[in-house]
Amino acid sequence: MLLNILLAIVVSASIDSTTLMIGDQTDLHLQVTHDATERVTLPVFGEQLQDGIEIVDKTIVDTLTLPDGRVQLNQYLTLTSFKDSLFAIEPIAVASGEDTFRTDPMALNIVQPFEVDTTLAITDIKDIEKAPIWWWGIIRWILLGLLIAGLCVGGYYLWRWLESKRKPAEEPVDPDLLRPADEVALEKLDEIKAQKIWKDGKVKEYQTELTDVVREYIGRRFEVHSTEKTSDETLRELKPILLDVQSNNVRCTKEEGKELYERLKKMLQLADLVKFAKWHTTPDENEQALTTAYDFVNETKLVNEENGENGEKEEEEEV
Repeated sequence: MLLNILLAIVVSASIDSTTLMIGDQTDLHLQVTHDATERVTLPVFGEQLQDGIEIVDKTIVDTLTLPDGRVQLNQYLTLTSFKDSLFAIEPIAVASGEDTFRTDPMALNIVQPFEVDTTLAITDIKDIEKAPIWWWGIIRWILLGLLIAGLCVGGYYLWRWLESKRKPAEEPVDPDLLRPADEVALEKLDEIKAQKIWKDGKVKEYQTELTDVVREYIGRRFEVHSTEKTSDETLRELKPILLDVQSNNVRCTKEEGKELYERLKKMLQLADLVKFAKWHTTPDENEQALTTAYDFVNETKLVNEENGENGEKEEEEEV
């Protein structure tokens, strides 16, 4: 180990192996010991220690407090070289304030392990050999593939057989879905009208049932999934439909559609106030909401269905 002692700072550097074969590696240990009051700066190493000596790896600086209170800094550099030469490693400089401390110079001998005759032509080290065919390995993989394919085919036919034995579960169909949307809605409105539960103080239940009927009708008639939307979202999608009466087979006129939209808007907003803001409605408001629901269904049911009914009536009168 080489030491350089000056004042309160000790700088040293050592190499594990001073003689290496080309391409081999060795570690250089840099150590700095100083008082805790001193501020020391170690050099920043790049990819080379110097020309011809490469740094393969380097550790971070390890700081250790000694029993006497002094501080010890340690860093390891992994060196290698691919040049056959004797290198004189220059002293490594460590700065402390305006002072610079250096390690003693070191030597690293890189040796070529064999002689190269440069007069000979470049040839292969050994002729290329042909690898033997591993027949048992090939057969084993083929058998494994056939086994997997057989299991897959057998599993498929087993699944088909089990499916054929299993009775398909028939899902119940709601009878109301097989009837016209307006017919179902009007029947439910008739039930609500007959019960008039709002007279018993069940205003919230009354408004909820009434708007549910209207929302279900809107979903079936106009494919606007109102039950999954807020009142504002429902009205936003429904407005262009009521104003474009011809494209949507609505029997009311455009002006009537605009008026019907405003009435429906008032009805849904009133229901929201009752359900979410505990609004107290008057008997007239409850009756008007029911009337609006009737008018909305009657004015928006399919024109074709209405024409069909009228046509049947006319034929019966002629007969």
